[in-house]
Amino acid sequence: MFNSNKERQMEIEMVTIDELVPDDHLLRKIDRYIDFSFIPEKVRSYYSEDNGRPSLDPLVLFKMMFVGYFYGIRSE
Repeated sequence: MFNSNKERQMEIEMVTIDELVPDDHLLRKIDRYIDFSFIPEKVRSYYSEDNGRPSLDPLVLFKMMFVGYFYGIRSE
Protein backbone atom coordinates (compact mmCIF):
# COMPACT_ATOMS: atom_id res chain seq x y z
CA MET A 1 0.00 0.00 0.00
CA PHE A 2 2.69 2.53 0.97
CA ASN A 3 6.17 2.68 -0.51
CA SER A 4 8.92 2.49 2.04
CA ASN A 5 11.47 5.32 2.21
CA LYS A 6 14.14 2.99 0.86
CA GLU A 7 12.09 2.28 -2.27
CA ARG A 8 11.39 6.00 -2.80
CA GLN A 9 15.10 6.86 -2.54
CA MET A 10 15.80 4.65 -5.52
CA GLU A 11 13.30 6.44 -7.79
CA ILE A 12 14.56 8.86 -10.44
CA GLU A 13 12.53 11.55 -12.16
CA MET A 14 13.96 13.10 -15.32
CA VAL A 15 12.89 16.69 -15.99
CA THR A 16 14.13 19.04 -18.70
CA ILE A 17 14.06 22.83 -18.81
CA ASP A 18 11.75 22.62 -21.83
CA GLU A 19 9.15 20.85 -19.70
CA LEU A 20 9.36 23.47 -16.94
CA VAL A 21 9.22 26.66 -19.03
CA PRO A 22 5.98 27.35 -20.94
CA ASP A 23 6.18 27.97 -24.70
CA ASP A 24 4.84 31.53 -24.34
CA HIS A 25 7.24 32.56 -21.53
CA LEU A 26 8.96 35.95 -21.89
CA LEU A 27 12.44 34.41 -21.90
CA ARG A 28 11.54 32.08 -24.77
CA LYS A 29 10.28 35.08 -26.75
CA ILE A 30 13.50 36.99 -26.06
CA ASP A 31 15.55 34.00 -27.19
CA ARG A 32 13.45 33.60 -30.33
CA TYR A 33 13.39 37.23 -31.50
CA ILE A 34 16.59 38.90 -30.28
CA ASP A 35 19.88 37.94 -31.90
CA PHE A 36 22.70 38.40 -29.38
CA SER A 37 25.42 37.11 -31.71
CA PHE A 38 26.93 40.61 -32.04
CA ILE A 39 28.01 40.69 -28.36
CA PRO A 40 31.23 38.59 -28.52
CA GLU A 41 32.68 40.68 -31.34
CA LYS A 42 31.85 43.96 -29.58
CA VAL A 43 33.64 42.95 -26.36
CA ARG A 44 36.53 40.90 -27.81
CA SER A 45 39.07 43.69 -27.26
CA TYR A 46 38.31 43.74 -23.52
CA TYR A 47 39.22 40.08 -22.95
CA SER A 48 42.71 38.60 -22.86
CA GLU A 49 43.09 35.10 -24.28
CA ASP A 50 46.50 34.33 -22.76
CA ASN A 51 46.57 36.14 -19.42
CA GLY A 52 44.92 34.97 -16.21
CA ARG A 53 42.01 32.68 -15.64
CA PRO A 54 39.40 32.07 -18.33
CA SER A 55 36.57 34.57 -18.05
CA LEU A 56 32.85 34.08 -18.04
CA ASP A 57 31.43 33.91 -21.52
CA PRO A 58 30.53 37.55 -22.27
CA LEU A 59 27.34 36.43 -23.98
CA VAL A 60 26.20 34.60 -20.84
CA LEU A 61 27.13 37.59 -18.67
CA PHE A 62 25.19 39.97 -20.92
CA LYS A 63 22.11 37.74 -20.95
CA MET A 64 22.20 37.47 -17.15
CA MET A 65 22.25 41.27 -16.86
CA PHE A 66 19.54 41.61 -19.52
CA VAL A 67 17.20 39.17 -17.75
CA GLY A 68 17.99 40.80 -14.39
CA TYR A 69 16.86 44.13 -15.81
CA PHE A 70 13.52 42.67 -16.94
CA TYR A 71 12.84 41.04 -13.58
CA GLY A 72 14.05 43.96 -11.46
CA ILE A 73 17.05 42.10 -10.05
CA ARG A 74 19.45 44.86 -9.06
CA SER A 75 22.37 42.67 -7.99
CA GLU A 76 24.89 41.25 -10.42
